[in-house]
Amino acid sequence: MAKFVLILREDPATFASLSPDEMQAIVAEYQSWGQRLGEAGKMAGGEKLRDEGGRHVTAKSGTLLATDGPYAEAKEVIGGFFIVEATDYAEAETLVADCPHIRYGLIEIRQVDEMCG
Repeated sequence: MAKFVLILREDPATFASLSPDEMQAIVAEYQSWGQRLGEAGKMAGGEKLRDEGGRHVTAKSGTLLATDGPYAEAKEVIGGFFIVEATDYAEAETLVADCPHIRYGLIEIRQVDEMCG
């Protein structure tokens, strides 16, 4: 069975105006969805990423350069990820059909390239 990373992309402003109770209800939806996939043997992992912080890292002329990011004014950020197991992209698409994130942003699906054993 292949592994697929579900990259959850969103506009940072999407959740900014929600009350704590509204946010908790949304978190519960994600937890319920993840639990259903786990019980079906399809969930391999996943996490929400922190809203603030992070670094962008590059190398220029042999020197490592790190800058703060992502920025709140960005039009799109990665809010989190899941790793699911599916036979192919078609099944992975089926698995995300009822993911709560569909209502709040975009889900990028990428197959993991099992380079080592």
